[in-house]
Amino acid sequence: MPIFKKNPFGHILFLKKWLIRIFGVVSHGRYHRFNKLQIEGSEIIRDLPETNVLFVSNHQTYFADVAAMLHVFNASLKGRIDSLKNIGYIWNPKLNIYFVAASETMKSGLLPKIFAYAGSVSIERTWRSAGKEVNRQVKMSDISNIGKALNDGWVITFPQGTTKPFKPIRRGTAHIIKTYKPIVIPIVIDGFRRSFDKKGLAIKKRNVLQSMVIKQPMEIDYENDTIDEIVEKIEMGIEQHPSFLKVIPAEEYQRQEEELNKKREFWNLY
Repeated sequence: MPIFKKNPFGHILFLKKWLIRIFGVVSHGRYHRFNKLQIEGSEIIRDLPETNVLFVSNHQTYFADVAAMLHVFNASLKGRIDSLKNIGYIWNPKLNIYFVAASETMKSGLLPKIFAYAGSVSIERTWRSAGKEVNRQVKMSDISNIGKALNDGWVITFPQGTTKPFKPIRRGTAHIIKTYKPIVIPIVIDGFRRSFDKKGLAIKKRNVLQSMVIKQPMEIDYENDTIDEIVEKIEMGIEQHPSFLKVIPAEEYQRQEEELNKKREFWNLY
């Protein structure tokens, strides 16, 4: 790789590679030592094309979710099966993975600015700014930058735009899907809110079983599906549809708790 080769956003790839290596080594224990990350569906990653893939996920922290996905994606591409064992996979990471984030978040300090260099596509939120509710037009440059990232590689986005569960899906994500027609991969995460603080930088609790489920590509008719239909498909894919809020019987709740405890006991053995 030429030392000064850049990606479409002007980031030097040699520098980006070293940033990912360093942060990868530093953060690895958060998913494989202090806490355990249970992974399902990582084989799907290996079958994806090099570009125009959009990952949609629920959101629990600002940065820990993305870091975990970068670990899982790179581990899978290096032959790991639902595992982060042997951190050697981070030595030659996939460099064309991007994540969509609010520009004000990525400018909030030195560390977020460094994270931004590692792969952020920063956008201005249309519904919230500086902690206050706003209502402003989508910037077309933000949309085109996401398109540029899709054209170059893979993009991770959190379509609810917040770490709070069961909030509405932002319709802009559906517009992006209609416009650029990417392969859309839903991801469901859990346990990160219990493991980390809101920013995802500080460890709040250890020995927490985290989970990441990577699902098969969504079935989307790019020409005929409406924005509302795509929004509902995203809600179902990332398990944030109101139907997932149904109250379950006490017996089923107890069964799920027992199953979860068995998983915790299993992961605590390693």
